[in-house]
Amino acid sequence: MKRTSVIFSVVLLIGGLPAYQYYRSYAGEAQAAPTAGERVYLESCAACHGERGDGKGPEAERLKTKPRDFTGGIYKFRSTPSGSLPLDEDIFRTISQGVRGTSMLAQLHLSEKERWAVTEYLKTFSKRFKAKETPEAVSIPAPPSANARLIALGKRMYTDAGCNQCHRVEGKGDSTAAKELKDDWGEPILPTDLTLKPFKSGPNPEDLYRTISTGLNGTPMPSYAGVLTPEERWSLVFYILSIATRERPRGMMGLIGEEIQGMRIDMRAAMAGMMGGRGRKDGGGGMMDRNMRDMMKDMMGR
Repeated sequence: MKRTSVIFSVVLLIGGLPAYQYYRSYAGEAQAAPTAGERVYLESCAACHGERGDGKGPEAERLKTKPRDFTGGIYKFRSTPSGSLPLDEDIFRTISQGVRGTSMLAQLHLSEKERWAVTEYLKTFSKRFKAKETPEAVSIPAPPSANARLIALGKRMYTDAGCNQCHRVEGKGDSTAAKELKDDWGEPILPTDLTLKPFKSGPNPEDLYRTISTGLNGTPMPSYAGVLTPEERWSLVFYILSIATRERPRGMMGLIGEEIQGMRIDMRAAMAGMMGGRGRKDGGGGMMDRNMRDMMKDMMGR
């Protein structure tokens, strides 16, 4: 297969990946080799997130959903309590599966080892990782069976917990009050349209339960772990899934929202790698020189 077709193979498979299995086999080695993470970051991440990790890369201005600023140690998608640092596994999960509907595509052109290396490197941008111990993950109990009673309870919880104030009664997230919301960086932020699939945090009920339990740091979305019981949170999950009856519009290659911009950014990075290694001291071509068989194994989670 020609090198230029590799990135197209990656993009075509993003929309149909099975649930990805995450392992820590390279985590210890990544901690011992931060320079490897720096190389991967500069090659594959800095275009959006900036060389300093401040979210101000050369591609950032043209994106509606702004790249994460890593310098404050604030991460939306975590398994830890509201306001807490993420676990290494949380960062690795986001790198591996991406954030649907945004320019942050699944970075499966990187090997598992490279993804653990860049996970470790991202933590060097914030002093919080040196000053605080990472907390334990929020417990996610096994989901009960969805039924009419739980969905009805979830509908009541949706109102009682105030979800309708931002996401609207219908769940479309476009209320007048919601249009005034901003994130912690002063950027406008609209609540998710809960009637559309897939959700940013992941495709599974457990992903939605995790978001309801932890909240999204840096956004107006709070944690409901101290407000709703586990049963009430599961009921809210099932109610939201019951109203998520529409699929987000898909563009070329099945991509949604700003994933198309993300593909273009990754393509430019890939071409830069072919031409000169994207700044690597050893002159290598990064992701474009990876063995295709190993790459496919990474993509399928095997």
